[in-house]
Amino acid sequence: MKIALVSPYDFASFGGVTRHITHLAREFQRQGHDAHIMAPYTGGLPLESPAPFHRLGTPVSIPANGSVARISLGPRLGSEVKQILASGAFDIVHLHEPLLPALPLAVLRASRATNVGTFHAYRRSNVAYFYGKPILRYFFSKLHGRIAVSGCARDFVAEHFPGSYRIIPNGIDYERFTRPSPPISEFNDGRVNILFVGRLEKRKGLSYLLRAWGHVHQEFPNARLVVVGGGGALKHYRNFVKDRQSDGIIFTGEVSDEDLPRYYHTADIFCAPSTGQESFGIVLLEAMAAGRAIVSTTIPGYREVISHDKEGLLVEPKDAAGLTAALIHLIADANLRRRLGEEGRKTAAAYAWNRVAERVVEYYGETIHRRRLLAAVRRPRFRRVRRVARGVAHLLLR
Repeated sequence: MKIALVSPYDFASFGGVTRHITHLAREFQRQGHDAHIMAPYTGGLPLESPAPFHRLGTPVSIPANGSVARISLGPRLGSEVKQILASGAFDIVHLHEPLLPALPLAVLRASRATNVGTFHAYRRSNVAYFYGKPILRYFFSKLHGRIAVSGCARDFVAEHFPGSYRIIPNGIDYERFTRPSPPISEFNDGRVNILFVGRLEKRKGLSYLLRAWGHVHQEFPNARLVVVGGGGALKHYRNFVKDRQSDGIIFTGEVSDEDLPRYYHTADIFCAPSTGQESFGIVLLEAMAAGRAIVSTTIPGYREVISHDKEGLLVEPKDAAGLTAALIHLIADANLRRRLGEEGRKTAAAYAWNRVAERVVEYYGETIHRRRLLAAVRRPRFRRVRRVARGVAHLLLR
């Protein structure tokens, strides 16, 4: 198949959706499909693009989901999209966050291919869908297939755009995180290492982990907290720690993609104290693939990939006391850490990108077939049986 993967976000900002598209494109190429990427981009062509890249529009920054998203705008966006689609002859146009302005909407308006949309987001409020529904309903109707990365992502969009959604999760580079990596030498000194990985944003819950740390470190002075991640709040968190005179905390800032598996393999425990608005737990799966025991919160996106006392220990969000108790429990019990880590590695195997890509391609085939069936029953000679045939087709292929 010839597949166009469409991202609304600046491909220079390597966030979750961008990573998802990059890995899908790579796996599709390995499977013999002809994948292309369409996205805005602030620089030259991505150096590591696994597929032909079509740069579209000029990225602008807007606040989104407790972070900042860079989406595409431009006066010639519509004509550029039409030109690429006309010359590409794609079998599948796969749009990620298909109802976001402006690139996905321009693509949906112009596309005559089979259109599939993947919904990634989960937020406390879907006010944009609420107010944009009269306009977005037209674009939603242009989707022949709909994927959500999790149940909470599906429920978030389905509240205003009900329909049939296939849940196909995000993936991880399972082999890369499972493969033994040399530990970070400065942290390989026999102390128990607790690892946090993520953008330093409020919804990641680092402030609750830092509040818990004082009690954890008092109980286990030999423990160390390693915070991996950057962002505008890094200075704030450093001052937070300084004001409380907390010991045993190291802020690394951002680390290279090559070094990230080493940090997971250096850790004894991985902690993800996010407070909400996470549709999926990619960092949890990376840590699980590395065989690390987990302490996490019970937010919906995380509960879909981890179970309490199987791969990790779960506490309520914004519960510093709960984080304290869970961390102390795991630091004191090496056998429990080992058991949770072994179970986590088994669970994470199902999320390897090759398996996820196979499920996506299978869904493409189903969607193309369903579209052909529905097109057939719209012909005049089938008018009398149209409703019955459409219902049967949806029932068989949902």
